[in-house]
Amino acid sequence: MPGSKLVIPHDTPDIHELYTLTSGKNLGEGQFGTTYLCTEKSSGVKYACKSIDKVKLICREDYEDVWREIQIMHHLSEHPEVVEIRGAYEDDKCVYIVMELCGGGELFDRIIKKGHYSEKAAARIFKVVVKMVQACHSLGVMHRDLKPENFLFLSKDDDSVLKATDFGLSIFYRPGEIYSEVVGSPYYVAPEVLLKSYGPEIDVWSAGIILYILLSGVPPFWAENEAGIFKEILKGPLDLESEPWPEVSQSAKDLIKKMLERNPKKRYTVHDVLCHPWILDDNVAPDRPMDSAVLSRLHHFSQMNRLKKMALRFIIEKLSEEEIGGLKELFKMIDGDNNGIITFKELKQSLQKDAISQLTEIQIQSLMDAADTNSNGTIEYSEFIAATLHMNKVLKEENLKSAFSFFDKDETGYITINQLKKAGHHFGLNDGHLDDMNIELNQNYNGRIDYNEFAAMMKNGNEAQ
Repeated sequence: MPGSKLVIPHDTPDIHELYTLTSGKNLGEGQFGTTYLCTEKSSGVKYACKSIDKVKLICREDYEDVWREIQIMHHLSEHPEVVEIRGAYEDDKCVYIVMELCGGGELFDRIIKKGHYSEKAAARIFKVVVKMVQACHSLGVMHRDLKPENFLFLSKDDDSVLKATDFGLSIFYRPGEIYSEVVGSPYYVAPEVLLKSYGPEIDVWSAGIILYILLSGVPPFWAENEAGIFKEILKGPLDLESEPWPEVSQSAKDLIKKMLERNPKKRYTVHDVLCHPWILDDNVAPDRPMDSAVLSRLHHFSQMNRLKKMALRFIIEKLSEEEIGGLKELFKMIDGDNNGIITFKELKQSLQKDAISQLTEIQIQSLMDAADTNSNGTIEYSEFIAATLHMNKVLKEENLKSAFSFFDKDETGYITINQLKKAGHHFGLNDGHLDDMNIELNQNYNGRIDYNEFAAMMKNGNEAQ
């Protein structure tokens, strides 16, 4: 099996034609491979390349884990708190994941160097950690291995941006489902992981451990060996009394207690953490937590005109499996009865669970109607992907040109209403939708739209519905 079986289920370009991998520039070691410095030949821009040796992938699950890591990185990488993936490649010997280069080193190393952080500095760093966890959870991902070693600074500056990396143990999860695989790193693992019965609450525990270390320089549960550490995690006292804790604010200690609550049902959620006074009270305007990624993307989609929505439906058919794999899992998560469509009830349940703001049924119905482009009363898989795909994945020049050509089949250099009608029938749109597009085309583009106008429309953030 090793060396012959494929991790990526389609052919990829030869990485050595696109990038120069710098031997001797080893940026880190992992379970399956090594991360190197690499340079894109066409631009000269430097990236990090994680090279995974396929000889070390000894069973089917190992191959699946690497493929899932690639999908999850694509799924999350538009978030500013996550290292951006540039692409994944494979040959007979290795799988290569090319990603943004973070040259400032690990958060772990900075903690060691500093001893511990001031509360203000700790709050700034910790917000990044928690916002990354929120991004994961709102997109249906459980990280399962949060620790300071998995956060990298973009530069060596004191105020450098911090980004999460290494999603090798992350999985897509379904709400209410119980997981039993023991994973993670000894100091950071939640008690319910050791008891083999857990859900996404484990990431809040691990984040709480990181906060404790940021403020004190040491982990809260410590022993000479792994068995001892696990015993302390399950039953040991939480020390918030000895040095340096007398100098730490009550607010910070309150947050740590609520994150390191052993009962996951009583433990703070990610939203609770982001709304805690210690996170908000840092002499700047309150940093209101974001609503879920699904909600914000549906809001954005609802502002788009029908031509743009139809173009997105075409473009998603051309995207690679890894680019949409995470959204496929997210669709399954919302589609509670697994019948291949999302109903109003299922969308309402998902949005009300994840949203900070209280959504009314009318607001949810409005978002449902926006995503339901063929007006059949449900959201189908392709409609969901179009409505929730991050726009940065869509707006590549080759995608826009391909979409324009799809409409302009007679190659006149313009999209006309007759061409739109033909394309609309391809996606099951009714005459009412096509009349709307006709009005829009006549009002905004004199009855026809050329490529430059089409590209500008696709890149514009908020067209009227």
